[in-house]
Parts: sequence; structure tokens; C-alpha cells
Amino acid sequence: MWLTWRAAMERALYGEDGFYLRERPSGHFRTSVSASPAFAGAVLGLLMEVDAELGGPPVLDLVDIGAGEGLLAVHVLEAADPKLRERLRVTAVELSPRPAGLPEQITWSATVPPRIHGLAIANEWLDNIPLDVAEQTSDGPRLVMVDTRTGEERLGDPPGPAERAWLDRWWPLTALGARAELGGPRDAAWASVVSRLVRGRAIAIDYAHPVDNRPAHGTLTGYRDGSVVTPIPDGTCDITAHVALDACAEAGERAGAISTTLSTQRAALRALGLTGSRPPLELARQDPHGYLRALARASQEGELIDPNGLGGFGWLAQTR
Repeated sequence: MWLTWRAAMERALYGEDGFYLRERPSGHFRTSVSASPAFAGAVLGLLMEVDAELGGPPVLDLVDIGAGEGLLAVHVLEAADPKLRERLRVTAVELSPRPAGLPEQITWSATVPPRIHGLAIANEWLDNIPLDVAEQTSDGPRLVMVDTRTGEERLGDPPGPAERAWLDRWWPLTALGARAELGGPRDAAWASVVSRLVRGRAIAIDYAHPVDNRPAHGTLTGYRDGSVVTPIPDGTCDITAHVALDACAEAGERAGAISTTLSTQRAALRALGLTGSRPPLELARQDPHGYLRALARASQEGELIDPNGLGGFGWLAQTR
């Protein structure tokens, strides 16, 4: 069956028996959440910042969008001070079934809550929002069609007016054969999150690229069982593409964001106290077990802020 990439991704990832309705992300790729509890500790730090900015409201939201197995919410709850924990209203947004044993305090939902008073965090969510691919030809850009059984591609119709406007603004195609991933659906998805903020902060974390350094041939990739595979949209693998976070930022501002910060995970986590610094050798003599724990923590932090790995993620933070 020949479909546009957006339709093919929607069907493969979220259609009947789609990849994300039956699979858990940890079985196929490593995320910051699964890499270390230190990531949840950093999110707790962000949550406490937001709580202080809001004046310690009676109810404080934590909304984890694209929650996977719910590990981030679980770890934040475990690490939170009891008084803060009592005020937390935690929502894990995910299409797959609720995991067994998840704490009752965590609400499992297929949709983002309509009103958020606190922190919404989307870690590796936008990269799985389906989108179309366009390729530049001598007659202008054309949508790329894909055979859902084999992954074979061919060119289809030109993009519509809205898609063409997005291309011209955010991913101009100048060379024959150059490709762009049309991020309009990601912009709309992010704007829908920001618009639900009554007061608070929304953070999107994903591999990203800026308008002045888009990849010439796109980033569409497949993952299965921890390995990169050909992105065939038959439902057997994850299909992802990096995110134009700068375009999402502008969409968030149109949706009501009053401040915007674009940075990297390395910069954001270092500002929250994650340094990856090894403990002093003196500690090994004074407290060998404590030294080993600190060394393991330093290794975990190092992975989270590695600029050539997880630390290279883009961080978009917007407030209302």
C-alpha cells in the first residue's frame, strides 16, 4: 500500500496493533529516563522551581507526555519530599495500556489534561509525531510516498499551501534531491500542550536541528530491539525523525507562551547540578562503599550530559 510518510507513520505506530500500542520503548532504545534515576532527580528540581514560581499551590501538576512505562513519574514521586508529594497531581500520557503495579497516585491517560498548573514534560515525544517528507525536484518540492510493506519510495503530489509555507519558512530546499521533514504536525502538537498551561512550564526534549543547519537528506530512522533499522512503516519498528524545535518554539509562542529558552540537555542538566564529576579519591579511603556509589552516579550523570549522546538533545522550555 502506497501512502504519504505521515499517513504511513500514523498507521504503523498508532493504528490497530500499531508499534506503540503493543510495545514499550525500553525494549527498543535507550532514553534519559532509563539511563539513570539522576534524570528524574533533575526533573524533580525543575518541578520544585516551578512550584516556587507558582507560590506553592495546593495542587501542582506533573504531566509526563509520552510516558512509556511511567518510570519518570514513578521516580519523581519516590524522590519527592512527602509534603510536595501530597500536593502532586501526576498524569502519565501514553496510548499503550497502563503498566501493572504503577502507583495509584499516577493517572494514566491517552490525552493531555485540558488544564495544567505546574510542569509538563515531553521527553522524546515530538520525534514520534507522524509527519510528511518532501523532496526537491526540478519542478519544486514533491511529497514522498512509501510502500508500507517494503519501505520503497516514490514521489507524489506537491505539498499543499500550508506545507509549502512551512517549508519556505523553516526548511528551504535549494538543491535537487534535498529532503525535508514537514514539521507542521509537531508544531501543532506542541502548541496544544502550551495552550493547556494555565500557569507553569512546558519542556520538550528531543534530538533537534536549527533552521540554519538542517540535514540535507532528513533524519527518518527506524529502531528495533536496540538497533537502527531501515524505517519500514509496517508496524514492526519504531519510526522517528529529529525535531525542528525552533519551529515548535514559535508555535508555542503563538499558543500563549510568554518566555522561551532553547538549549541542550547538557546545558540544562548542568544548570540543575548534574556535572558527571568523579568523587575525590580521598573518599575511597574514608568510605569505600560511598565512593563506589558516587562513582556510579558520576558515570550516570556523564552519560546524561555527554554532548555526543544524550547530552546533545535539544531542550525547549516555555512558560505561561
